[in-house]
Amino acid sequence: MKSIYTVLSAVVLILLMSFTTWAQNDRYQLYVVHEDHVKDGKMDQHHKGDMDIVKAAKDNNMKGMNWITFVADDGRVMYLSPIKNMGELDNNPFEDLEKKMGKEEFDKLFDSYDGTYSKHGDYILRLDNELSYMPDGMTTTPEGENYRRLVFYHIPPEHAEKAEEIAREAKKLYTDKNAKSHYRVYKSGFGNMGSFFMVAASAKSEQEMNSKREETKNLLGKEGETLRKKIEDTFTDIEVVTGHIKPELSYVQN
Repeated sequence: MKSIYTVLSAVVLILLMSFTTWAQNDRYQLYVVHEDHVKDGKMDQHHKGDMDIVKAAKDNNMKGMNWITFVADDGRVMYLSPIKNMGELDNNPFEDLEKKMGKEEFDKLFDSYDGTYSKHGDYILRLDNELSYMPDGMTTTPEGENYRRLVFYHIPPEHAEKAEEIAREAKKLYTDKNAKSHYRVYKSGFGNMGSFFMVAASAKSEQEMNSKREETKNLLGKEGETLRKKIEDTFTDIEVVTGHIKPELSYVQN
């Protein structure tokens, strides 16, 4: 967690003008993602580090940073923090907490992470409000629905425009059919190699997710089958990641 934002340096200044246009449009919400690949048998120790930081943040009423924590079934842990624009990357998100705790005590918070992950890194995701299907209103944390199914659709360079068209076609079909399966579309951004759409769906459990997907498949019928074939022909690499949002490991200021 401590390394979040630090990997971005002077190159940000070169790209800032183009990237900030994402935030100036109501269509996109930017997120910084810090991702840890936790070693086998080290998840409990890693969670201890998360809980220590969350407790310190709450005890000190930390300002300047929020995050939700997603723990994948494959051992990945992702921390998503909303930002207004790329300019915020110049700031130290933990500055307020470090000042309140003092540097020595603050540094101790990260001791629990020692040796728990094989690699980690930071990147940007863009939540696309226009392509997402959230008829009850946009939220990344539907109440009581902490189970997640994330599908990464990796886009070949020559299919960028077609990918956008398919995403719009999917939303129209779901809207016309009044599908009960809602989803959010995130687009890859700064720090990612290649391009992808990440589609996030929420449910109370894996069983409920499977039930929603089966119901939606039947509802969409032949039109849905045609759309799925088009998706398979366009996106050469499709990756599914499942897991849970962990409110107890997240810090969200009211």
